[in-house]
Amino acid sequence: MNEQVQDKLKVLAESAKYDVSCASGGTSRKNRPGMTGSAEGWGICHSFTEDGRCVSLLKIMLTNNCIYDCAYCINRRSNDIRRATLTVQELTDLTLEFYRRNYIEGLFLSSGIINNPDHTMERMVRVVKELRTVHHYNGYIHMKSIPGASRELVNEAGLYADRLSVNIEIPKEQNLKMLAPEKDHQSIFRPMFYIQQGVLASADERKRFRHAPRFAPAGQSTQMIIGATDESDKEILRLSTALYQRPSMKRVYYSGYIPVNTYDTRLPALKQAPLVRENRLYQADWLMRFYGFQAGEIADDAYPNLDLEIDPKLAWALRHPEAFPVDVNKADHAMILRVPGIGVKSAGLIIASRRYGRVTASSLAKMGVVMKKARYFISCGELPNYTVNEIQPEYIRQTLTEKKKTKKEPDKRQLSILFPE
Repeated sequence: MNEQVQDKLKVLAESAKYDVSCASGGTSRKNRPGMTGSAEGWGICHSFTEDGRCVSLLKIMLTNNCIYDCAYCINRRSNDIRRATLTVQELTDLTLEFYRRNYIEGLFLSSGIINNPDHTMERMVRVVKELRTVHHYNGYIHMKSIPGASRELVNEAGLYADRLSVNIEIPKEQNLKMLAPEKDHQSIFRPMFYIQQGVLASADERKRFRHAPRFAPAGQSTQMIIGATDESDKEILRLSTALYQRPSMKRVYYSGYIPVNTYDTRLPALKQAPLVRENRLYQADWLMRFYGFQAGEIADDAYPNLDLEIDPKLAWALRHPEAFPVDVNKADHAMILRVPGIGVKSAGLIIASRRYGRVTASSLAKMGVVMKKARYFISCGELPNYTVNEIQPEYIRQTLTEKKKTKKEPDKRQLSILFPE
């Protein structure tokens, strides 16, 4: 690697670090003779930093020059920062060199907007096309689709990239227009629709022709910035629900706003990113995708924002004590999943174990159930503890949020205070 390319790499890797939507999945392309790389399994192996950012892909921008002046972006045109642009050949060689040295297992390619969306998208497509067709690179590629890009370029990108993504960035359009006047939701949702149509058309074609090319086999993803504007968690989760109803949408990422342009008065004065809120949104997202919860159950008009002190499932359970206790030996799978402390895997084990005998407290612990939480919301005929219907939810909340607990069970004096006769 020559010194000039190395200098560009430092600039562009630094500029790309704020984009968190770089996970992989859904690709099963094996290594073959005469090819380079593999995307075997549901995705490549990843390493994550403490704040959840993926570091196993070569995460880089084609350029950090940008014609837009988005208030929340470090690469906005009005910022006085170092700029760099890689040529198609430089980026292709860089990816292959890093892969052969075992530094990376895939490529995450993004870019600022130079000249116009189609000009930028065309150069990005040339990179992934050359990797696939000239160098026979068979590893994982995640490529950002540029808002406003034409259908033809999006369709071509889907033939070579494993996953395509278009960032919504700001959930409400009026707030997006305030912080990024050159952007609108129409230019963002249009390429999302192109990707969806490409995925559906590819699936239909593969039913008729076994070896038809796959279009973006890992689907698409998007990202929303959290905390830069005044959207409530209720609004964010409703938008996520609408996005997940699209058959090609695999992940919605939530990125806590990082104050990189503190001089802009349109932005909130935060000292650090709202990582706790970001984490709660990911937990809520998981509940919607795998636990059967609806967005309106997690956050509604009465509780428009998630509780930052406890996880969303526990918060829901404390607001609905009438749904508990759940008899783990009789309840259906959907209701067992709603018990705090019981995950997807342990719920499946509970259902399977009931065919051979009664589920006991000791067996629940062996299945991975977090009894510290679950004990207040379940019954199995032998638990000698008080449930949420016998103890006030406020007490359970206080007990579970205490850092140090001196007693596992409330004594008689505590019970007399909580619910006097």
